[in-house]
Amino acid sequence: MLAFDHNLVRLAGRLRVTGSVPRELRGRPMLIAANHIGNFDPFVLMAACRSIGLAPRFMLAGGLLDTPVLGPALKASGHLRVDRGSASAVQQFTTAVEELRSTRAPIIVYPEGQISRDPGLWPERGKTGLARLALGSGVPVVPISQWGAHEAVYWGTKTVSGLGDVVPLARSGLTSPLRRPTFRVHFGEPVELDEFDAGTPGHAVRAHAKIMRTITEGLVPLRRDEPDVPRFHDPTRPTDAVSPWRP
Repeated sequence: MLAFDHNLVRLAGRLRVTGSVPRELRGRPMLIAANHIGNFDPFVLMAACRSIGLAPRFMLAGGLLDTPVLGPALKASGHLRVDRGSASAVQQFTTAVEELRSTRAPIIVYPEGQISRDPGLWPERGKTGLARLALGSGVPVVPISQWGAHEAVYWGTKTVSGLGDVVPLARSGLTSPLRRPTFRVHFGEPVELDEFDAGTPGHAVRAHAKIMRTITEGLVPLRRDEPDVPRFHDPTRPTDAVSPWRP
């Protein structure tokens, strides 16, 4: 799957990866926190990880794991399920903490929980789930900042109810090889979270803020020529949120 993904990303555009993961963290439990900018960015993240010798797993919404064809493939690859707001969410959180303490594969989590709806595509406020996982398991957090994947495939719609909802996605995706956008991915230094404790009220919120600010700091140089709004206009992406992390 990683090899297929690598070729797909090469077809869709140009991948530029900077930074890396320290040698001492490889082969150990690790969380990777990334900003979420488009439907294509999971493919870009996997290709970027492969380029530095990592085979990541994602923490995914349960709906993806229930889809035909793709769902079984994702389950077989060891990706973790999370059903936000469900009765099983607490048990899934406990399972994820146990997985983190034993797995040798890095796990990628989107702290925002959705593609950014900020007009400038800066990271949204997000939720504390990633921070709570990190503090509860004691594993390091490596931030990823990315830019450019939003140009490959449109945002589209939140739910697909007919062919008309798929057309914008297909049209943008099929023209991406002609447009050749540049996908920039930067692996930052691990976020220092030793000052926070899982059992202290408010520490998860503060740890989350530190992670999000670190991701944003890494994003600034990747989009230095687009500091306000993306140059690429996606008419389907909502812009009704405000990023609290925007520099």
